[in-house]
Amino acid sequence: MGSRWALGVSYRGTAYNGWQSQPDGQTVQDHLERALSTFAGATVSTVCAGRTDAGVHALNQVVHFDAPVQREPFSWVRGTNRYLPPDIAVQWSAPVAADFHARFHARGRRYRYLLLCSPVRPSLESGLVGWVFETLDEQAMREAAALLIGEHDFSSFRSSECQAASPVKTLRAVAIARRGAYWRFDFDANAFLHHMVRNVMGCLLAVGSGRRPPHWLGEVLAARDRDAAAPTFAAAGLYFAGPYYDAHLRLPDRVSATDWLP
Repeated sequence: MGSRWALGVSYRGTAYNGWQSQPDGQTVQDHLERALSTFAGATVSTVCAGRTDAGVHALNQVVHFDAPVQREPFSWVRGTNRYLPPDIAVQWSAPVAADFHARFHARGRRYRYLLLCSPVRPSLESGLVGWVFETLDEQAMREAAALLIGEHDFSSFRSSECQAASPVKTLRAVAIARRGAYWRFDFDANAFLHHMVRNVMGCLLAVGSGRRPPHWLGEVLAARDRDAAAPTFAAAGLYFAGPYYDAHLRLPDRVSATDWLP
């Protein structure tokens, strides 16, 4: 008799066409489901907490699936990883209630953007960081980001391909930190629109570089028009840090993959 399980999955998205399964089979979901099915000896389908686009990475993507066989928790991790490529890895597994849903039960989601500010483009970290060559004003970006906190209509930061039922989301926090040439932007919200973080990043960097004043971001938000915002910034430095759930579920909201970033 099977049961429902949750998994935490990290991946480098550079080589994949995003999370969601596609006919060419070159997505993270395709690889994960093939590995789970091979390990279980039966077809396994997964549901994720938040879909990621091509080139976007994940630190703690959470999925659920109904297991066709019984396995120990550590077996779902090590056994599945045996059949995964090296840039995708299951980090943890946990049995959950039969009605648990990785997406609908999430209380919030977090994204992280890692940025290199340098006269020279990235090499070793190519594909893993965004890049700008301008000097950035941290205080100006903080002032601009503060204008986005709260419940708003984020239509100005919404992709034309977004399928969300409503553009109204609650952005709970934006944290900006710097270590040497690297900047880290952390976003926490109840949910995100398609390309929302990358579009916000484009605007924050327009402010940080001095091309726009901080109050401009409030004008962009109020416009509710994608044309009012800056161009969508690169996918390379974007990481889905993962969802978080009610404490009683005891699902990890951090994994070791989180800590390698500055």
